[in-house]
Amino acid sequence: MIGLYEPGHSWLHRLGTGWKFLALMLITTALSLTGSLYGQGAWLLFALALYPLAGLSLKHAWRTWLGLLPFFVVIIAVQWATASWQAGVWIASLMYIAVLIAGLLTLTTQVSAMLALFERLLLPLARFGVNPWKVSLVLALTIRCIPTVSRAVSISRDAWKARGLGRPSFRIITPVLVRLIRDSEAIGDAIAARGLERDPALDTPHETPLHTQEQSA
Repeated sequence: MIGLYEPGHSWLHRLGTGWKFLALMLITTALSLTGSLYGQGAWLLFALALYPLAGLSLKHAWRTWLGLLPFFVVIIAVQWATASWQAGVWIASLMYIAVLIAGLLTLTTQVSAMLALFERLLLPLARFGVNPWKVSLVLALTIRCIPTVSRAVSISRDAWKARGLGRPSFRIITPVLVRLIRDSEAIGDAIAARGLERDPALDTPHETPLHTQEQSA
């Protein structure tokens, strides 16, 4: 997994992690409720405008577009054959805008901050047997890995061209999925090797209180 966080001092970098996740949920909800293509276009302009306002380059949006383009082609083709091309464009635009917004979050938020937020939110569920540490780790990795889809597509596309197979088509979806599965397995192995299946706070030795030491002396 690559490190996507880009250090900065913009308003989005300084904004609290909780507020960012709340905005992400509200925006994605509003996206799903926007039925017209004109409305989706307005959301797209809004998402693109946030990048320079947050001190980030639009190259991230362009790379995301290139990475998701094969999936867009398949989605639009299937919807055109079963329903209408407008439905395909709506679904593709919904996916693209959602990934753009999620990318903003990962580019301006450290994973440690995500973990801390998830742990606080899940702490009340600990009494029901839920392990806040494990759940927060899974959620943070899920959010963090969303933009890596474009990276996997880019690598597969370059490999396709290097073999002289011409312009990549929808057939690169299979190697992309294989690469993503391998990446997820590598992440799992790295977590196990570092002993992160268990909350590190539980392994921290507790210091003996000073007054207890004095009494023992």
